[in-house]
Amino acid sequence: MTPEINGYLELIEDLRGQVGDLIANLPAEALNWRPIEGQDEHATNSLAVMAAHVAGAEHFWIYEVCGQKPPTRDRPAEFETAVDGPGPLLARLAEVGEETRRIFSGLTAATLDEIRGVQGRQASVRWSILHVIDHTALHLGHMQITYQLWQGGQAADSPRWFQRLSD
Repeated sequence: MTPEINGYLELIEDLRGQVGDLIANLPAEALNWRPIEGQDEHATNSLAVMAAHVAGAEHFWIYEVCGQKPPTRDRPAEFETAVDGPGPLLARLAEVGEETRRIFSGLTAATLDEIRGVQGRQASVRWSILHVIDHTALHLGHMQITYQLWQGGQAADSPRWFQRLSD
């Protein structure tokens, strides 16, 4: 694995790990709580929905797009997610992590520049990977705010930038 590809993998795994850590010890009530109930774009998403969506998006972009595997993602179902506890979400995050590691193990420097068709558009493998990093980081931030609202203003512990760098 090239240093660039390994660096991307480390970032994705760090972000996915932070998502898992945030939800790991929460009760179902916290995982399924929405700060703003409502319909369509007027509602906010629960931590369970966002964790399912993060896993679904990584699966789509890395496994299906970069890895050119058959489509299996059910994006609308991600937004209907409700759980009895964190177990199913953590299992899905772990499963997606395994998929990502398998796909990354077959990537080369040349693969990063290959173009993939995505929903009638084109994107390079590198762009797709960077999109996963960007997308996961965005939703991790949403999840941190939702957690903080659930906790009445108390934020979750979050690693600082220097704690996230590998030695």
